[in-house]
Amino acid sequence: MTKSITVIGAGMAGSDAAFAAAELGVKVKLYEMRPKKMTPAHHTDKFAELVCSNSLGGEGNTNAKGLLQAEMLKASGLIMHSAQKTRIPAGGALAVDREQFGELVTQTLKEHPNIEVYQEELTEIPEGVVVLASGPLTSDALSNALQQKLGTEFLGFYDAAAPVIAADSIDMSVVYRKGRYEQAADYLNVPFTKEQYDRWFEALTEARTHSPHDWEKLEFFEGCMPIEEMARRGYDTPRFGPMKPVGLEHPETGKRFFAVAQLRQEDVRGQMWSLVGFQTGLKWGEQKTLIGLMPGLENAEIVRYGVMHRNTYLNAPKLLNPELNLREHPQLYVAGVLAGTEGYLESSATGWLAGTNAARQVLGIAPLLPPEESMLGGLVRYLSSANSDNFQPMNANWGLVPNVEKKKGMGKADRRRAMYQQGLDSFTSWFDGLRIPVAP
Repeated sequence: MTKSITVIGAGMAGSDAAFAAAELGVKVKLYEMRPKKMTPAHHTDKFAELVCSNSLGGEGNTNAKGLLQAEMLKASGLIMHSAQKTRIPAGGALAVDREQFGELVTQTLKEHPNIEVYQEELTEIPEGVVVLASGPLTSDALSNALQQKLGTEFLGFYDAAAPVIAADSIDMSVVYRKGRYEQAADYLNVPFTKEQYDRWFEALTEARTHSPHDWEKLEFFEGCMPIEEMARRGYDTPRFGPMKPVGLEHPETGKRFFAVAQLRQEDVRGQMWSLVGFQTGLKWGEQKTLIGLMPGLENAEIVRYGVMHRNTYLNAPKLLNPELNLREHPQLYVAGVLAGTEGYLESSATGWLAGTNAARQVLGIAPLLPPEESMLGGLVRYLSSANSDNFQPMNANWGLVPNVEKKKGMGKADRRRAMYQQGLDSFTSWFDGLRIPVAP
């Protein structure tokens, strides 16, 4: 009898889940409703489409996301290997060319001999072993089916994407290249005097008054806070957030600015740049006005406006095992944002684990649980054991893994490097002992 599973959703989590299961020799039915049914945030029919940022997080051995990246490279995760092949300069972050990245992931999955792709909407949860990776924009019909099955309410927060600007419309006599402090000069910097910032902030405050009143009642995830919500919190909030001028003095004059907005490269050729930290749900006309008030962006061509959309996720501590299947429905695995993660990298990593464990279930093999010292192990343990009374989505951070013994003279960076090495060594030793088939 053919061993098979169903994966619902071909975003970050679903793509890694389908690939991981297929690499174990299990047949996979992969369902993705786009392009037959689109979402407010997606624009293409490509799998693993990036809609908020082209970044998979900071790299390096002092960064928590850097550890999770290393673990997923070791595990031959599809998202991480595709990211490495399509990466673009972004200082200390792993960023990709969105178009090339989506095309590579889509091609890899569609050409895999063990994966059969169905581009249609599922309105019910199928029988058998299933990985539910339908993402933060799960359709109403599937959400209702899941709610009936679980007998529980979804939790939710609002997420937003930043505008993207054409490079040839940026005034480079005003905007300058520089990385924060002495990092690689992979960012463009938009400098503000106090007077310029005052005009811009006043316009932002006015634009905010036109936003839906429902916004006042919403819970935003701090890692993707809309710029207009920051403005509500106070005059200086953007200046201590995405417009922080520290370490961004002009490279030629040494001048310090009152505030600095940053632009990050979106594509390999550097023809498109996104405003870092400027996620927004403002109307497009208001976005254009606000960007036009930024020094050097007075004539900016906006190639993609910011959008706001609702993210949906489960109260994971009430429902999930750390192996990512539901306690009351062990054949149903959940991964990605729906499982309570925040971030593309975290979604892909939980997708890899859910897909692997779903495949092992149909193969009659015990499920896997990465070691607690690893970032993935720490993350899934948190999802299954956090306080359920006020559960919020979680991304990779050093609070998820055990600390190391603090030695004399050891600073924070030294301690994080030690935690990185501890986590990677633990994950590597664990993974090498599994003898799981590895993708070429």
